[in-house]
Amino acid sequence: MRGEVAAGRPPAIGVSRVSELRHAVHAAALGIVLLSSPVPAWAETIAGAMEKAYVNNPDLNAARAALRATDEGVPIAKAGYRPQIEASLTGVQTRFDRQFAPPIDYHTGTASITITQQIFDGFQTLNNVRAAEAVVFSSRETLKANEISILLAAAQSYANIARDQDIVNIRKQNLAFLKEQVRAATSRSDLGEGTRTDVSQAEAELAQAQALLVTAVSQLKQSEAAYVQIVGDAPRGIKQAGPASKGILKNVDQAVAAGLRDHPTIAAAQYSVDAAGYRVKSAEGTMLPGVVVQGSVSRNTGDNPTGFTSDLESSTGSIVARLQIPIYQGGAEYGQIRQAKERLGQQQILVDSARAEVQQTIVTAYAQLEAAVATIAATKEQISASRRALAGVIDELKVGQRTTLDVLDAQQNVLVAQESLVTAQRNAVVASYGLLAAMGRLTVKSQGLQVAEYRSEEHYEAVKDKWFGLRTVDGK
Repeated sequence: MRGEVAAGRPPAIGVSRVSELRHAVHAAALGIVLLSSPVPAWAETIAGAMEKAYVNNPDLNAARAALRATDEGVPIAKAGYRPQIEASLTGVQTRFDRQFAPPIDYHTGTASITITQQIFDGFQTLNNVRAAEAVVFSSRETLKANEISILLAAAQSYANIARDQDIVNIRKQNLAFLKEQVRAATSRSDLGEGTRTDVSQAEAELAQAQALLVTAVSQLKQSEAAYVQIVGDAPRGIKQAGPASKGILKNVDQAVAAGLRDHPTIAAAQYSVDAAGYRVKSAEGTMLPGVVVQGSVSRNTGDNPTGFTSDLESSTGSIVARLQIPIYQGGAEYGQIRQAKERLGQQQILVDSARAEVQQTIVTAYAQLEAAVATIAATKEQISASRRALAGVIDELKVGQRTTLDVLDAQQNVLVAQESLVTAQRNAVVASYGLLAAMGRLTVKSQGLQVAEYRSEEHYEAVKDKWFGLRTVDGK
């Protein structure tokens, strides 16, 4: 026996050892099956994760608050249509000191109210209001894009946890398999049927497996922390979801056409062009005449310092119409018009940029989805073949045609294939939801999420015509 080992021929092992190895392989295979077994009814779903993120995500709630602040730009712009009212009250106390007579004290006072109404301002207010409304519409579309981004982040975070949990389980099973290898190699060495080299090789693989497990657990904790940040709740009972199917189109050309038509980023850019166009007209309005009407009423009261007549009291009123014709304002008006036109051109270019980005994102997501689906099918075949190879190597080890190192290598192939499968499954999920997001279809309505959809127009309708009031719609 020892002569065979010295000549390089692998030692034979007993039938019992082969049975133990087979048992370890079958246990590992069973563990993989268990990874996809049903989980309790309270388990979180990927739709549930998106629903929670839609309600809880702080970045999304901050974007909604920013839109409400943008809504106030419309009543601010409409202030140019409305009168400006000012009241003033003035009182003066005066003393005259006389050389041979007592000093004289007297007072005067004036109370007035002035109302100023802009009649015509070169259509500046009209265009400012239209620009503010376009900014609101653009911000609404930007909010929709933010909602899509957060829903995608929730789906991706969910898929990351599912992947990392499966990898942890796979590596635990691999660790159990390698522990059995170390025990078997040690037993063979003690019986003189193996060498210490076999034991050392198995122990080295075991140590590496322990390190890989620690790394996998660390990655899982990081993914769980990211999930809490995005979703706002701790993950519970997560399992690997299947790729999204609702809203996925048959080919990439249809997907691109849908994205160019529906994606909110493109709509936001188009509304920004409208706003920039109105700002150009507003800037041009500074060169047109303006008409202002101003009315005032004042009441004067006071003592007569001469003492010869009664107190001084009078009331006055006036209405003034003023026509302002700008001639030259230092050239600032020309610079502002040119500046507004350049910004209009910038926004027009950004529309093309948004279209190109949406198209590129859709094509990339579609390719990633196709690649992930193909990888899943190929990797399943790889796992099946790797397991058969591992079982064959164990059988060959029985008759002395293989070494412990061969068994370890075969097991490593199984491990790599299993981890490749769960990674490809995760990639398919993320790519499918990424494709929906790129098409602008990852929304509460299109995905049928069980959560109340945020209605941005409600706040806008409540404030767009407000004349006064300090409290916000939510009572702050």
